[in-house]
Amino acid sequence: MAWTKYQLFLAGLMLTTGSLNTLSAKWADLFSAKGCHGDPDHPFTHPFVQAVGMFLGEFSCIAVFYLLLCHDRRRPEPRMNPGQSFNPLLFFPPAMCDMTATSIMYVALNMTSASSFQMLRGAVIIFTGLLSVAFLGRRLTPSQWVGILTTILGLVVVGLADFFSGHSQDTHKLSDVVTGDLLIILAQVIVSVQMVLEEKFVYKHDVHPLRAVGTEGFFGFFVLSLLLIPMYFIHVGAFSGNPRQVLEDALDAFCQIGHEPLILLALLGNTVSIAFFNFAGISVTKEISATTRMVLDSLRTLVIWAVSLALGWEQFHGLQVLGFLVLLVGTGLYNGLHRPLLARIPCCAAMVRAEEPEDSPGESERLLGDGRVQRADEG
Repeated sequence: MAWTKYQLFLAGLMLTTGSLNTLSAKWADLFSAKGCHGDPDHPFTHPFVQAVGMFLGEFSCIAVFYLLLCHDRRRPEPRMNPGQSFNPLLFFPPAMCDMTATSIMYVALNMTSASSFQMLRGAVIIFTGLLSVAFLGRRLTPSQWVGILTTILGLVVVGLADFFSGHSQDTHKLSDVVTGDLLIILAQVIVSVQMVLEEKFVYKHDVHPLRAVGTEGFFGFFVLSLLLIPMYFIHVGAFSGNPRQVLEDALDAFCQIGHEPLILLALLGNTVSIAFFNFAGISVTKEISATTRMVLDSLRTLVIWAVSLALGWEQFHGLQVLGFLVLLVGTGLYNGLHRPLLARIPCCAAMVRAEEPEDSPGESERLLGDGRVQRADEG
């Protein structure tokens, strides 16, 4: 059946805002500006300030939820399920995982390319699959195990591409690229812990996904904003990119924004895009399908890579093409995209029916996005 104009709009919105989210964060990292007290030009290296902005975008999903709810209640027959009342503190542990993982990923984005950053985030299915077996008692199907092994192979290929390209470009030192890639994979371990916590303690409650994302965003925004205060005094030496060599210098970030207003535009792009991406992702799952959402999320990696090449942010490397394709196959196998195709083949139909996974659709749905509360309508 052909897509409606509204479905095409939602798909385009998800692809566009999802790509802008990573590209705007990387754009901010590429700026250099003067800091406070006459500091000379230096790169805008403020990953924790960027993470605060991202959580502000997630927090705004609460406002979107209530706007949609008010609009729905004006209808003669309301259709939106607002969900049941819940204890917001249920979301605090996964929100802290989200905060830690996001901060680590923004640190890593300063060290590696935007395309590798996006591709390596595919490692989340490896750790989520393993942890769901260990702590949730889930049984993975053979194709999911093959998907995990394929994803590992894809990560190795992408890592090799970064290793070889690190020798031929001046944008990032090889040691930074390797460290950044490892940090991204470490962050995916934390994201998988977040997913298991949500699966075990949160999803048994009937909470609307936009409200869930907004609640986690609130905790992340509030706690990380408070942590910026001690970070201002924690010296970390050369690991820091700011003149005072502290873990995070929020005042330096604001001074740089004052000297280079385009940084503010990049940060606002990151904040606004994550809110619209969450809304679009939820709507795509509801109006089209979770499979479409996964395909669009994979295409988002391709868009980020193409734009980065076009803007000269990175150099073309054939191994990245191979790595992307292998990761795409691994993600498709894990999420069961092969089943509709094999079901059309008479000799394979019985095998597909026997391999139907026993896990809830929530798990694969959460793997379609950024590790946040990605439900059958999540953000």
